[in-house]
Amino acid sequence: MSDAYVECLVKQKQAGIWKVLKVFLIVLAVLFLLATLFTLLGIVCFILAIVAAVGSYLVNLFTDLEFEYIYVDKELSVDKVMAKSRRKRVATYSLDRVEAFGPVKSYHLDQFRNRNVKTIDYSIGEELQPDRRYALYYEGGIKLLMSPSEELVKVMKNAAPRKVFTD
Repeated sequence: MSDAYVECLVKQKQAGIWKVLKVFLIVLAVLFLLATLFTLLGIVCFILAIVAAVGSYLVNLFTDLEFEYIYVDKELSVDKVMAKSRRKRVATYSLDRVEAFGPVKSYHLDQFRNRNVKTIDYSIGEELQPDRRYALYYEGGIKLLMSPSEELVKVMKNAAPRKVFTD
């Protein structure tokens, strides 16, 4: 067995609507807090301020995402880091059960494109030019979209050269 270990951390792009919603909820919380001081409906405004602040926290927690790929001895683990404060193990994939791994637009993956598979996105969330996202087809009808580092791709190619493509 090889003793390969590689970590790769990628930040997922936050959609614009979530940024707007977060700012809106913060402004709403501040306005309700100020309204508590200057109106007769103090307790109602205070409760609404707390609800808006909690909503802003939850929107930030679930939209500020980073994915960490950890490759150790033919196993790829994917962790989700929420708002740089919580970590959750999402899944673990064995390299022995991978059918193919390569760039999203690689001709090597053409035979897998027409399959009806479940797609899971662990990538940066947007298509850049040039597109550096990779697709991993896993046994059992799963397609993973990832944005791995060159070092991670190189180590995976050394472990399974017939399944990993870099074109």
